[in-house]
Amino acid sequence: MVAATTDKTFTTDTASGVTLTDFWATWCGPCRMQSPVVEQLADEMGDKVTFNKMDVDANPETASNFGIMSIPTLLVKKDGEVVDTLVGYHSKDQIKQTLAQYL
Repeated sequence: MVAATTDKTFTTDTASGVTLTDFWATWCGPCRMQSPVVEQLADEMGDKVTFNKMDVDANPETASNFGIMSIPTLLVKKDGEVVDTLVGYHSKDQIKQTLAQYL
């Protein structure tokens, strides 16, 4: 499952373990392509990785804090620290490979 996160809950939601947050917006075409891929990964890897998504229009503060200028952006954190950032559309295999480095 991919949980929605907000500016208020982001720090808590990504504080421990390996997390992937999908920064997206409803009007973004590539985001609509990325979303099902993230959902599939959450189904497959949800026991090892926490998956979140954040609407950048509703939550501009967090995106700004991390310098996110393009969406989709996938932010990977381990124990609260940013360890990787994927900008633009990425395939399931590419994301899986990235996450595997931090498990």
